[in-house]
Amino acid sequence: MVGATSREDAGTGGAAATAQPRAMRADARRNHERLLTEARSAFAEHGTDASLEDVARRAGVGIGTLYRHFPNRDALLSAVFEDAVGDLLTRSRELLDAPEPCAALVTWLREMVTHAGEYRGLAHALMSVSHDKSSALARCSDPIREAGGALLARAQKAGTVRPDVAIGDLLQLTHAIALAAEETPGDSELADRLLHLTLRGLTDS
Repeated sequence: MVGATSREDAGTGGAAATAQPRAMRADARRNHERLLTEARSAFAEHGTDASLEDVARRAGVGIGTLYRHFPNRDALLSAVFEDAVGDLLTRSRELLDAPEPCAALVTWLREMVTHAGEYRGLAHALMSVSHDKSSALARCSDPIREAGGALLARAQKAGTVRPDVAIGDLLQLTHAIALAAEETPGDSELADRLLHLTLRGLTDS
């Protein structure tokens, strides 16, 4: 079922991104992996508002088991998005050695748009938690902010990006671009056009 009930979003707000202990039993680890696999499938099919009851059913467990591993929807989203975060962090480190700092920053932002648009509703969720440190999604947003901040600082030091540009504002704009692309699926070049406009805004004095 698309759309979640209030029960599904209840959980324990502000909990850690996952509730797994340091050393899970083999059956718990299998449940954890099945839940992640089915969450990715459900989110890809229905968006991030997909029914958590349905995710648990697909994984062959009860909703209580899902909540033991992922106390709320943001915790599950954080775990699902974790691989993408790892890719973005790796890419940011690679781009720190790129010869053109501004182009490197924009390349990374383009990849951020791609990852944020992987699941319908994810870009909106990331925008919503940008200043909410109590959300489990902050586990994703904080390292992304640091990685993007390093690329931005390098471009500013090179004089190719305005000194008054803040990484928080830039990430919000990037999430908004991902959201706009999500809402306009028939225009495959929209995100690139908006990123080019962003580039102009970054460099104009």
